Amino acid sequence: MKIDHIGIAVKSLAEATQVYEHALGLKVSGYDEIEDQGVRIAMLNIGESRIELLEPTGAESPIEKFMSKRGEGIHHIALDVDDIENALERLKAAGVRLVDSAPRRGAHNTRTAFIHPSSTHGVLLELVQHGE
Repeated sequence: MKIDHIGIAVKSLAEATQVYEHALGLKVSGYDEIEDQGVRIAMLNIGESRIELLEPTGAESPIEKFMSKRGEGIHHIALDVDDIENALERLKAAGVRLVDSAPRRGAHNTRTAFIHPSSTHGVLLELVQHGE
């Protein structure tokens, strides 16, 4: 396993990418939208990992709900896994509370599942399996 990316909730991708590109010198490697999650995404490479900027697309977006409680900031840490189904089964067997019991479509041809922060000491973790 390694850290795949760190997700950061932002009000505006346009404003946030200005800071990350111009002030920090990072480059956006791609954009995506996950309609069923109500989020637009910009990915920026940084070393062997990435930063994922998350902009809500509406009031019902989980990102909008997160920001209404906590404001902009770190939303989750994503871990790269080779076999997401196996990882989910191991976590279930260990009694870990999951947000997703089965993988769902993620950005850029990935499969993802979230681990509930109540099982990980307040940190929302995402498992990510990259497509072929």
